[in-house]
Amino acid sequence: MAYVKFTNLQKTTWLAHKKFRLINLDLELTERCNNACIHCYINQPQDNRKVKDREMDTKIIKDILHQAADLGCLSVRFTGGEPLLREDFSDIYVFARQLGFQVEILTNATLISTQLCQLFQRLPPGKPLSVTVYGMHAHSYDTVVGRRGAFKEFRKGINLLQDYKIPFKVKQSLLPQNKHEMAEFEAFSASLPHMEHPPTYSINFDLRGRRDDQSKNRLISKLRYSPEETLELFTRQPDKYIKGMQAFAKKHLGHPSNLIFSCGAGANPCVDAFGNLQLCMLLRHPDTIYPLDSEQHHINHPETDLPPLEYGLKVFFPEVRRLTATNPEYLNRCAKCFLSGLCEQCPAKSWEEHGTLDMPVEYQCEVTHAQAQFLGLIQNGEKAWTLPPQIWKERLAKFVANNEDKL
Repeated sequence: MAYVKFTNLQKTTWLAHKKFRLINLDLELTERCNNACIHCYINQPQDNRKVKDREMDTKIIKDILHQAADLGCLSVRFTGGEPLLREDFSDIYVFARQLGFQVEILTNATLISTQLCQLFQRLPPGKPLSVTVYGMHAHSYDTVVGRRGAFKEFRKGINLLQDYKIPFKVKQSLLPQNKHEMAEFEAFSASLPHMEHPPTYSINFDLRGRRDDQSKNRLISKLRYSPEETLELFTRQPDKYIKGMQAFAKKHLGHPSNLIFSCGAGANPCVDAFGNLQLCMLLRHPDTIYPLDSEQHHINHPETDLPPLEYGLKVFFPEVRRLTATNPEYLNRCAKCFLSGLCEQCPAKSWEEHGTLDMPVEYQCEVTHAQAQFLGLIQNGEKAWTLPPQIWKERLAKFVANNEDKL
């Protein structure tokens, strides 16, 4: 697929005026990070000059934020890499708050300083900071992030946030190196005043989004849990898991389709560190991104007066979302599978794993089938896509009805 380019003004105008409202925007300020996490799908070295030189400058970031505000956007999430690496972070942050955005910051907390805490105290973000925890002790933490002394910096950052009473929440990347610390992490999480719910975990990590490091991909693959181990983690509280899956199944299962994008991609768009609009944070396939360079945008689309962000959201994205699968393997499996709403198979994961948008990801399929068998939606050895509709519809209806009786 080539970039979508419209020459029909009537069609462009019709698409552009479809009902749409931008609520949240993810903005990657950099792909660089002061950590070198063994599982990370994006990070570049902190001192990578070539990457730094390609990053959006302050003026471009502010222009994109202004365009988002004009579209009624309510919140922006600064992420990376490590967004606090940007020398102009404070300037960008203040600008976003002055535009009225609620700001969420995804950080490892190792670069939290007294100056930043004073800024957050004077001009609160509007949302708690989101801090990822990689271990509860120096050995596990430093092993995961690939840097000695990182845990000490993390604890210093956490202590500063607590001293200045800056709201923050925590989540954990769950890896073999820190899995044994789950109880300790959950106790730490429960002690934090702004943790209204149990913490979330990231597992079974994504491969490199830019398909730029096959050796790193092999390492990431080895860090993933088996389908059986994944199911064990999901079902630590089996009654709660089944109850949640009943509600999920009622809403999301039983809708097989040959559309590549059956997810909500585009509803919470992302701008990468180099000024490209993405349907989501993970998908970096070149045919699904829209460059937000204003000069190039007006050269490519002289027929429209829409700013690049609005054009990308209202015109380019709807066309991408209409894509249908052409890969026979996808059409004979994913497009016929009533579990597709449960499966984490998506265009982003297909791109990361295979370099295309519509190739089944076997690992995701195995994890999904393990869950479905536990829930009684399939039997041992069955493949969901081979079941006749009358059978899977009956099983799905029975699962929902049986668990509704328990609610």
